[in-house]
Amino acid sequence: MPTILITGSNRGLGLEWCRQYVQAGWRVLATCRFPAEAKALQQLKKENNALTLHRLDVTDHDQIHTLAKELADHPIDLLINNAGVYFEKYVRPDQTTDYGAWAHTFSVNSIGAMRVSRAFLDHLRRSQKRLIVAITSHMGSIAEIENPGSYFYRSSKAALNAAMKGFSLELKPLQIGVLLLHPGWVRTQMGGPDGLLSPQESVENMRNRVDTFTLADSGRFLRYDGHEIPW
Repeated sequence: MPTILITGSNRGLGLEWCRQYVQAGWRVLATCRFPAEAKALQQLKKENNALTLHRLDVTDHDQIHTLAKELADHPIDLLINNAGVYFEKYVRPDQTTDYGAWAHTFSVNSIGAMRVSRAFLDHLRRSQKRLIVAITSHMGSIAEIENPGSYFYRSSKAALNAAMKGFSLELKPLQIGVLLLHPGWVRTQMGGPDGLLSPQESVENMRNRVDTFTLADSGRFLRYDGHEIPW
């Protein structure tokens, strides 16, 4: 049975990744900061014992490495770095910049994904699929910036893209792949009610990118539908 580890699994896209991979017959290692409050995830766990729920804050170095040790006997075929924050979504660009929130955005969206990926490299190396997916955004594309604002989020995703692109070159000799995926504008708490895609549609499309991935694709920055995004 192949195994997937997903960060930020308590709602939205993370929860949908869990649902779809449980239904596909995978062992799912679902992580979030507050498992006791993740009611939908707990219900999914009751319905399928192939899903296990684990506490993980991607900004907490000790938690990450403790979990890596707890799961030492589990090869991980697919690691989905889904956890993310977008503090500025409803903040006007002319409002006072909260540099503490900006630093925290980097800690979650950029550094957190790298921390988790490095901590679980040995688990990935011992698996069959050997793939790291970073859920990023087209807003991390410098070429696609057309409006002011969202400086925390945009810069954190651009940093994630740069780090993961370089990481893909480091990992290629180990036969471990890295894929950067923009999920589209999705109707989640982060995306809002006007999104063009449901979580189900977004994840189904991203799973197609995962299913067709080869090592030649490592380091690519793709939309959920497979189209390349300029850096």
